[in-house]
Amino acid sequence: MKIFVTGAAGFIGFSLTKSLLKKNHEVYSIDNMDNYYSTKLKRARIQILRKNKNFYFEKIDLANKKKLEKYLKNKEFDVIFHFAAQAGVRYSKKRPDKYIKSNLIGFSNLLSLLKNKNFKIMFYSSSSSVYGDTNIFPLRENALLKPKNLYAKTKIKNENEANKFAKIFGKKIIGLRFFTVYGEWGRPDMLLIKMLISMSKKKYFELNNSGDHYRDFTYINDVVKILIKLISKKKFNHKVYNICSSRPIFIKKVVHQFKILTGYKLIKNIKKNKLDVYKTYGDNQKIIKLVRVKKFTNFNKGLKNTINWYKKIGYRFF
Repeated sequence: MKIFVTGAAGFIGFSLTKSLLKKNHEVYSIDNMDNYYSTKLKRARIQILRKNKNFYFEKIDLANKKKLEKYLKNKEFDVIFHFAAQAGVRYSKKRPDKYIKSNLIGFSNLLSLLKNKNFKIMFYSSSSSVYGDTNIFPLRENALLKPKNLYAKTKIKNENEANKFAKIFGKKIIGLRFFTVYGEWGRPDMLLIKMLISMSKKKYFELNNSGDHYRDFTYINDVVKILIKLISKKKFNHKVYNICSSRPIFIKKVVHQFKILTGYKLIKNIKKNKLDVYKTYGDNQKIIKLVRVKKFTNFNKGLKNTINWYKKIGYRFF
């Protein structure tokens, strides 16, 4: 298949593309190589992908409609994965312009240029952050959305726009609400990688909310397996799906396990961040029923794999 992946230099985009190439798909990709986090890490990801002859990459910003239009001209794809976006909840308060440019303008540009394309299906990344704070768990796809930050609001707007576009132009477009994805090649603003960076530099790690919250950690390899299975599916009964392990873990427990595995103890608790939600815990029954996932990776195993990757390779990029 010919597959188009936006954001191949990103965490999920890279991991998916690597797997697609192993399965002999042709992958066309774009990324703006934004400096939100280490471009050294992004370049390393792209360098790995470029070793495969079926990988085609161009540096393009989705917000640049003219350049995007030129790129897409005369190109047709079987499947599209749209993962290019400005990530990070806390950063949305500091640089709201980046979220408007990438997540809103970029997404609109892409949709408008795909209306006359003959792709079979498009998947795009949404987020568990759209749910906001609630006391009704597990979070189901039809739950009331209560976004607490700009990042979450841009994702809700994306979902609404995608649904309208799909209806008007008769396209099959599916949203994927990713929960806390972790693992090898992860972003440096994510909890585990941040802790590893602090450990290697022998600095104190500032633990938000003193670790008094829960996250539905979902291992990257499990996410990729789900995405690969989605390609072969023809019938979708829903417009959006939770992508999660449905196993919430107390952050204090995560930190405790990290200490045991690494011996790192320089942890400093800091006060609550108003942009953070207390708990994310998703219901994954819809996606399990669709792709027949039998089990998810045990968190301790995923944590060990992440630590080992950082010690062997990852430390070079931060």
